[in-house]
Amino acid sequence: MLTKTSFQGKLTKTENLFIPFIVAGDPTPDYTVEFALRLQAEGADILELGVPYSDPLADGPTIQRAAKRALNAGMSLRKAIQLVPELRKQGLEIPVVIFTYYNPVLQIGHEDFFDLLEDNGVEGVLIPDLPFEESEEIRSLAEKKAIEFISLVAPNSDQRIKQIAENAKGFLYCVSSLGVTGERKDISSDVQTFIEKVKEHSKVPVAVGFGISTNDHVNLVRNYADGVIIGSKIIRLIEDELENIENEDPHTALENFTQSIRELIQ
Repeated sequence: MLTKTSFQGKLTKTENLFIPFIVAGDPTPDYTVEFALRLQAEGADILELGVPYSDPLADGPTIQRAAKRALNAGMSLRKAIQLVPELRKQGLEIPVVIFTYYNPVLQIGHEDFFDLLEDNGVEGVLIPDLPFEESEEIRSLAEKKAIEFISLVAPNSDQRIKQIAENAKGFLYCVSSLGVTGERKDISSDVQTFIEKVKEHSKVPVAVGFGISTNDHVNLVRNYADGVIIGSKIIRLIEDELENIENEDPHTALENFTQSIRELIQ
């Protein structure tokens, strides 16, 4: 078993959090490690490591393309989790949250899944298609293994906001808008009111995701949330470098990616 510092032990602050999402194995496991290290160097506080899935209900086209690339390269839930020790070996120090749909977890089995997370030093898990009301067994296993079960709360969760927020662990993922993930031109004007309501009940940092695509979005969200979660935009920045990667020019690909991340979150 990999010796593990707790989620809180690795999280060095609770405000102004930058939480990037990348897909494990996109375009290769080695590049996943490189992109994760670049994100940490640019100030990432938590890494969401997405597990590619063939039927991603919450994912827009950009993340679907990344998942397809990763699946074609042989990535799986088990392999994604086993990538975490390599990330640690190469210098990743921030908490890692495995982002996976429920069906692959069910196929492995709940207890075996959490044994795998524990054995590979994973600090958190997020399962977007598992409703809070149906997550009691998973949350209990997570607590037993000292792994944070990250909850999602959406604008249509009105009656459930208090219950979800009061039970949140690690950080609380607030969905900025309904629908699938993806880049957007504007963030809903109702988000601030929603976040304020969530923060009334949450004891952990409240972070906003879904559609955060520009530096203006990042700065807007920072005004009222504890963190910003960026997925599709980061995946597209990786896509922008696929030609350099295919041409075996990793230096240019990584430098371009780093500069783009810097411009996005500065």
